[in-house]
Amino acid sequence: MGYVSAVPPSPAATADAEAPEAGSARRSVAVALLLGALGATVVLLASGRVWARGSAAVGGGSLPLTADGRAVTGLPAALAIVGLAALVAVFAVRGRGRLLVSVLLALSGLGGALSAVAAADDHRALDERAVTATADTAARAAELTHTAWPYITAAGAVLILLAGLLAVRFGRAWPAMGGRYERDGSPRRKAPAAVDPDRPEDLWKALDRGEDPTH
Repeated sequence: MGYVSAVPPSPAATADAEAPEAGSARRSVAVALLLGALGATVVLLASGRVWARGSAAVGGGSLPLTADGRAVTGLPAALAIVGLAALVAVFAVRGRGRLLVSVLLALSGLGGALSAVAAADDHRALDERAVTATADTAARAAELTHTAWPYITAAGAVLILLAGLLAVRFGRAWPAMGGRYERDGSPRRKAPAAVDPDRPEDLWKALDRGEDPTH
């Protein structure tokens, strides 16, 4: 039969046990913020680059055509903005709300990556520009080439996904904004200042605050 101690653990031992967990939470916050901000920046910048090139036959020659990421698909950039908003909102909510926002952050990254890869070989944007350039509804873009920017966009979205996964895993231990407010949103009440009955100025200050100095 084992020996069970009835002596509760000392505060120092409890603090030593909680220290690694607090350190992990701080590191995960820093990493998630870095990944989320960097990923959203990459997605927004890469979405504005040329994703596809081609040409349209005009008269006896050809007209060069280009299409950037936002012309091909606006979904990765839109989801990156959603991810940024979710990354900030993670610190504004607690409990189940924080978990839901963390899942939204992860899904934003996943959706951005999948949509960028799916549109990497898309040629509809170039076909539309060929129609506009030639005024011929049957015109199609020729000599199609695609750049690496869709995959760079997808890589940025994966960083947002990783930030969301970190938030799902460690977000419960992360700090929240507005620590001066209670859970219901109302400001915390400050404890009344101590009143020295032998000092008249303290009595007057208590009366000005609406307090009863006799209690």
